[in-house]
Amino acid sequence: MPTIIRLAGAGLAAALFLTAATTTAGATTAPAGGPTLMRQRVVLTQAGNYPTEQNRHGVVSVSWRSIGTEDLTGPTHFTVDLPPGLTTGGAMFHSTPYDYTFTETVSPDGRHLEAVLSGNRRSGAEEFLQIPVVAEGTGPVTGAITARVANANDTIPTGHVSTYLLGIGLLPSLFAPKPRIGEVGATTGPGAGGTPVTVAGESLAGAMVLVGGVPAPGTCTDTACTVTTPGGSGSAAVTVVGPGGTVEAPAAFDYTGAPPPPPVAPSVSGLNTPSGPVGGGTAVIVTGEDLAGGTVSFGGWPATRASCGPQLCTATAPAADQPGPVDVTVTTAGGTSGPVAFTYAP
Repeated sequence: MPTIIRLAGAGLAAALFLTAATTTAGATTAPAGGPTLMRQRVVLTQAGNYPTEQNRHGVVSVSWRSIGTEDLTGPTHFTVDLPPGLTTGGAMFHSTPYDYTFTETVSPDGRHLEAVLSGNRRSGAEEFLQIPVVAEGTGPVTGAITARVANANDTIPTGHVSTYLLGIGLLPSLFAPKPRIGEVGATTGPGAGGTPVTVAGESLAGAMVLVGGVPAPGTCTDTACTVTTPGGSGSAAVTVVGPGGTVEAPAAFDYTGAPPPPPVAPSVSGLNTPSGPVGGGTAVIVTGEDLAGGTVSFGGWPATRASCGPQLCTATAPAADQPGPVDVTVTTAGGTSGPVAFTYAP
């Protein structure tokens, strides 16, 4: 089962972030003079103490930065592929505060890591995975470590693939090709989820499959994604989100029978800041339970920004019409929490 990992940031040296694509074998150069910034944008690279012939243990840091003009929203998907002879037991995600969920799985052979980050990431935020790796046997350590990132709201396919050639160094960032979908192996299944689905196509490496907008657990090679449907109801779009872009399957997935039970309703226990100016702009931390993926409201008005993990939301209070107390609530798919009070001061 995927695990939620939360760990405070550590003092790892900042890595170089590549935003421009260059021509590499088998890659395409991004159009000259094309856009390099958008409303929602993410780029990544890697660095670290890689294993060597003398030291078989290393730590790889896969780093990324939100560089758009708005919060990066929607699930963000990461993969890390290790060459033969290198293995990992999993990664630690470094970011605070804990206003997000982070899940990861590692393949049985320890060479493929799959991770999904859900939460609104502030523009300018820098975060990273710290991945311990071990080189088996003896002799030179060779091969390529490839990291990929994908988010449906980032439509500029540069800075999404990072390759480090052991013994050589970091290669230029690739301009990832857009995924193409062929056959979808199953298009119906129970509302409880759990239906195996294979999506055939091209340029699928590093992609994730969304069913009704929800990440489907599984993994993708360059030519096929093998996933398991999450729970749902009705007709749900099947979307592949890869480092090179997003494409929707021609046929939806139709859920049959009873839908899964609804999520538990959120509950709010308090605010770290109980008051702020009537003009808004106060940064507030909301604590509680079952808050993941929620939205935050002040007196019925949405926070100007919000991001929610299981037990914590960060939010920015909107402006109010007049001073006085208002109810702060969190709403998820499970319902709306009971209120706690926030007071707008003159």
